[in-house]
Amino acid sequence: MTRDDINRICKELPGAEWSDPWGGGHDAWKIGGKMFACIGISNDGVSVKTPDIETAAMLIEAGAAEKAPYFHRSWVRVRWEDADPDAMQHRLVTSYDIVRASLTKKVQAQFAPRAT
Repeated sequence: MTRDDINRICKELPGAEWSDPWGGGHDAWKIGGKMFACIGISNDGVSVKTPDIETAAMLIEAGAAEKAPYFHRSWVRVRWEDADPDAMQHRLVTSYDIVRASLTKKVQAQFAPRAT
């Protein structure tokens, strides 16, 4: 997987918007103004939200992810050189779904349903 692969997957999600909030080459993907994926300037992985701290710890312990620097403990960083494309897509979509579900019903209604 590459940065372009990650950006393509994120771009296809309904209502997803790209930004570079800190400048310097970050790719931050948001839904309703809340971030669900972030690629840093190291350009070798993507940080995503997990359902909870326990899931993040399990993914880290299993070697499927690492602690996401600068993010809450419920976020993990998945290196794309190690990631299976299906697993990476699952992590991105799961993060998107978690963040989208946290939005108010009014904001959620602005976006088309995600194709399953």
